[in-house]
Amino acid sequence: MKFSEAWLRQWVNPSLDSAELLHQMTMVGLEVDGTEPAAKVFSGVVVAQIQSAEQHPDADKLRVCQVSDGSDVFQVVCGAPNARAGLITAFAKVGAVLPDNFKIKKAKLRGVESFGMLCAESELGMAESSDGLMELIDSAPVGQDIREFLSLEDQIIEVDLTPNRSDCLSIAGLAREVGVLNKAPVQGPEI
Repeated sequence: MKFSEAWLRQWVNPSLDSAELLHQMTMVGLEVDGTEPAAKVFSGVVVAQIQSAEQHPDADKLRVCQVSDGSDVFQVVCGAPNARAGLITAFAKVGAVLPDNFKIKKAKLRGVESFGMLCAESELGMAESSDGLMELIDSAPVGQDIREFLSLEDQIIEVDLTPNRSDCLSIAGLAREVGVLNKAPVQGPEI
């Protein structure tokens, strides 16, 4: 079974760091098989809004977008089919580093300067493939770091359960077990 540590801590939050929590779970028979980050490592990507998207003068499939990060406006050349005015999306500024150490630099695409890159989920290592730019909710805070906005500083925990521990086949069951071990209150999220 896989679950997010942040999700578990919404239910019960003992005063243990991640390593202590994982060790404690393994010692009571909830064998932790492994952990992995919720998202690949990247930096310099913020929530941004496309203010305008005009057809590129020398390319049919490219658009020249004016992108706001909340304080400045940048010109970005983009080939995504869903690039449009008003879209809230992920924006990698010049100097950003995407997964696999891909560095964003100022570029010139078909004679038009581009100062950054609008990102799809696959470019941030969050999906196998993408059909276009990542589309965020309209209330997303423009300028906020995307890792913070999407709570990507998290880890996914994989637990191998034995047949006698069916009480832990849900996040509520795991939270109850962790709560009992630490004499910590367990409270599910308010729905």
